[in-house]
Amino acid sequence: MPDEVQAAVALASRQPVNLNELLEASGQYLAKRLRCEAALITSGAAAALTVGTAACVSVGNDSAVLSMPTDMNGLKNEVIVQKSHRYDYDHAVRNCGVHFVEVETLEQYQQAFTDRTVMTHFFNAGEDHISREDWVRVAHKHGVPCFNDAAADVPPISNLWNYTQMGFDLVTFSGGKGIRGPQCTGLLLGRKALIDMAKKNNSPNSNTIGRGLKVAKEEIVGLVAAVDWFLAQDDAAMEAEFQRRAERIAGELKGLPTVETKIFIPAVANHVPHLLITYDQNRVKITGAEVMKKMREGKPRIELNPSTGGAPASPPPAAPPRPSY
Repeated sequence: MPDEVQAAVALASRQPVNLNELLEASGQYLAKRLRCEAALITSGAAAALTVGTAACVSVGNDSAVLSMPTDMNGLKNEVIVQKSHRYDYDHAVRNCGVHFVEVETLEQYQQAFTDRTVMTHFFNAGEDHISREDWVRVAHKHGVPCFNDAAADVPPISNLWNYTQMGFDLVTFSGGKGIRGPQCTGLLLGRKALIDMAKKNNSPNSNTIGRGLKVAKEEIVGLVAAVDWFLAQDDAAMEAEFQRRAERIAGELKGLPTVETKIFIPAVANHVPHLLITYDQNRVKITGAEVMKKMREGKPRIELNPSTGGAPASPPPAAPPRPSY
């Protein structure tokens, strides 16, 4: 976290607050800064997925706040998603008692809506068989809200308003990735009616699906400070700094037998320079997993990409068919 963010966290730790008042004030402030109707700070983007989905299920029906997820009688509970957009965060949505309806083509998407469709879900970094624009257009044609999980998708800075202005009714970002706020924070942005309902489903309100998804006053204030810091940055300057860091590591590896380096920038998620390091496993008898283990055991400990030993998590167009880390 930048110094300004750490200072805000420290200040907040010394001030008692009413959490609902702080969430309301921070949301109003962030909505103005991020050019959307309303905003809510959550305990991470995954928590935003849960309370955002809960909002779609319960909007206009406060009794649903108590009945989710075990009693879904009379409640809409179908969420349409592209098959290629199923991912490791499905559970954050399914916690609300909904189930997914998978589609693969625009025609299937248009035909998938029923009287039980409560939401459509889009993974912003997913394989894009159906475009964002078509996804929003079709959902709105059927009067159904659409949710965009863009957790890792800043920079560029403008993405903080690009997707709500594109028409997505709810969008979530991680507060602890590119924004560099407290790690256990997230942003839920979108339509005021849905954000207001997300608050009713969220902590500190008791007997709600989000009661355990608590975000502390220090984290709320810290994320506000982080957004202020992030909006003052420059995309080109940030990319240049990350490029410099990658080049420095690559430069230290020059001359090592069989090692090759490549710097690339993923198209969407984590859109910053990445350093891909490969080596000839026939000559260097160590697996990628072993490299990860040894780096983790060193001093200082160094953590590598979780996909070490296989294909890069965000591969360049022509990733080498060699072990990577």
